[in-house]
Amino acid sequence: MKLQQLRYIWEVSRNGLNVSSTAQALYTSQPGISKQIRLLEDELGVEIFARSGKHLTRVTAAGERIIHTAGEVLRKCENIKQIAQEFSNERTGALSIATTHTQARYALPAVIKRFVEQFPDVSLHMQQGTPTQIAEMAADGTVDFAIATEGLDQFGDLIMMPCYRWNRCVIVTRDHPLAQEGKLTLERLAEFPLVTYVFGFTGRSKLDDAFSSQELTPKVVFTAADADVIKTYVRLGIGVGIVARMAVDELEDDDLVILDASHLFEASITSIGFRKGTFLRGYMSDFIQRFAPHLTREVQEKVLQCRSKSEIEELFRHTELPVY
Repeated sequence: MKLQQLRYIWEVSRNGLNVSSTAQALYTSQPGISKQIRLLEDELGVEIFARSGKHLTRVTAAGERIIHTAGEVLRKCENIKQIAQEFSNERTGALSIATTHTQARYALPAVIKRFVEQFPDVSLHMQQGTPTQIAEMAADGTVDFAIATEGLDQFGDLIMMPCYRWNRCVIVTRDHPLAQEGKLTLERLAEFPLVTYVFGFTGRSKLDDAFSSQELTPKVVFTAADADVIKTYVRLGIGVGIVARMAVDELEDDDLVILDASHLFEASITSIGFRKGTFLRGYMSDFIQRFAPHLTREVQEKVLQCRSKSEIEELFRHTELPVY
């Protein structure tokens, strides 16, 4: 059994069983990959992939367990490389992050600017997606860190640490009836068409829960994953906007009226997650602490020693999270 063979079956499974695409991604030949997979199956005495002619059609039951274990082996090998690099040159390497538009646009720029200044020889890569996509990328090792508000807890292979609390605000045009009113109520909001996030993005579930608890049905007429898009449609008069407070700036958005809604909706928590067994290089720990100052290296070490999600939750039970 060769490490290369394990990489081949892992990559083929991630590329939808398309050997040609896998060969292109790994800069090798399609026949070479097919041959090595066959050799591995012959050595193990089981089929990893079912076939129809020359085409792979599905992963077998045995193959699912073998590929899962292969992924763990490959990740441990990557950790070995990371450990060696840490001791040979602790300020050189790469860091990949998956996050949502809101985090990338509003929460991360200042953090990344300072990080790049401190670690100019670390290449930084960012991918955006849905919370589920973000968690999947962290769970399968495509990225080092996932930063999101929702979706991370669906993946048991991720270690999650809470970073900060945030809430929502309501935005309207200056001539809107709500612009001149006092304290908002859910009942009043439910009277107007609403423009907000797609379900599953940026704490949208908290918004739906709030209306549901009052037996109200919000008139959501337009949804988007991008707060800037939501603000655009509010300006067009499509509806009343409900967005993350961090996504609105008094100077840049001075044509809109910003109304506090923190009393209407439960606060959300943004977390940073990474797969179990990850070796955190020095600059990776530094990034975490820059993004969430209470997550010091000492705290990170305590988290890594926790054996379950409940232990991690207990560790942070009395932590006063910053409010964004």
